[in-house]
Amino acid sequence: MTTSSIRRQMKNIVNNYSEAEIKVREATSNDPWGPSSSLMTEIADLTYNVVAFSEIMSMVWKRLNDHGKNWRHVYKALTLLDYLIKTGSERVAQQCRENIFAIQTLKDFQYVDRDGKDQGVNVREKAKQLVALLKDEERLKAERAQALKTKERMAQVATGMGSNQITFGRGSSQPNLSTSYSEQEYGKAGGSPASYHGSTSPRVSSELEQARPQTSGEEELQLQLALAMSREVAEQEERLRRGDDLRLQMALEESRRDTVKVPKKKKK
Repeated sequence: MTTSSIRRQMKNIVNNYSEAEIKVREATSNDPWGPSSSLMTEIADLTYNVVAFSEIMSMVWKRLNDHGKNWRHVYKALTLLDYLIKTGSERVAQQCRENIFAIQTLKDFQYVDRDGKDQGVNVREKAKQLVALLKDEERLKAERAQALKTKERMAQVATGMGSNQITFGRGSSQPNLSTSYSEQEYGKAGGSPASYHGSTSPRVSSELEQARPQTSGEEELQLQLALAMSREVAEQEERLRRGDDLRLQMALEESRRDTVKVPKKKKK
């Protein structure tokens, strides 16, 4: 497990993110590989749930608002959004049209890394493609129809061969973020939209099991990160407490001055 994965899991716990939000954060991470089709399919299925839809879109817009060295957040959020528009709830495309300006501004996204490579070109190109798709309603309908057919076909294959043999793991995700998704990558086993499950689902349990440290070095790293985050939260609470104490002290001082002024007026 990488350091970035451990840090991301710690943030998920500290910020109490929901299952849907955690999936979006995983799909749009800074890791140098693209989101797996199985993970994007899970997120697409969750968009049919009203609560999960709101959480998913809120996190996607937050990622799209990132910049600089976090260009992967932006690019992978656009990639995920493209997938959700084609395979998720129709409300995804509707909300994107209502906020299309936020996507259009990414046509001018700029970032050059330390090696002098223009990484912003990936974001700019993806933003152009997405805006063009949102503005072409007929093409969007055709894309959604094609994606549905592919999803149904993959479900039939999974039924015949067994879902364990047809799953798309992290190893099948794209190593190159600029590579476009092929038709075979749409969907995993199961054609109907999944209902929104809480933290008691078997999948979450397996994820928590995988999050356990495998070596003493990894355990030590997790401990250090947990302590650092705990310290950060404690310092933030301390700053808030000091601010409250200062405001209380100022209020008491003001009240004391007012009390002193009153007797003087009575004497006169």
